[in-house]
Amino acid sequence: MNTLTDVAALVAVFSTGIIYGTDVFCALVLRPAARDARDASVADLLGRVHAYGDRRLPLPGVLAIVATALATAVTDSTPARTGGAVALTALLLWLALYLRVSAPVNKRLRAAAAAHTVPADTRQLQQRWDSVIWIRALLQTIALAGLLTIVLTR
Repeated sequence: MNTLTDVAALVAVFSTGIIYGTDVFCALVLRPAARDARDASVADLLGRVHAYGDRRLPLPGVLAIVATALATAVTDSTPARTGGAVALTALLLWLALYLRVSAPVNKRLRAAAAAHTVPADTRQLQQRWDSVIWIRALLQTIALAGLLTIVLTR
């Protein structure tokens, strides 16, 4: 394994780890807390959480995808290349799921929080968001496993 592969794989691991940790926290803590909260609380707090997350998390998300692609492309190990391909596929599936399901919900809740309003469909919005968080966390887990294959196979 060469230095470029090592650096790219480590950047990918740490960048993916940020999104992985966020999604696992949301699945384990935020999802059940939102389910038990009042609609006004969900709309306000989660709208603000998504406002910060949607501004700050694209950088590690994009960095994870780019670094994974680079590490996969430059490795000279077949197991590492396979692990990288699995990781990249999982990250791209995660991105598609995020853009199709989570991002539209985030946008609605961000707008409601900014306008100090509570959408009539707050509960349904949160249920839609909740419906994919475990899948997102699983895809991040798969991505990390694939990336660790790059790091550990020499």
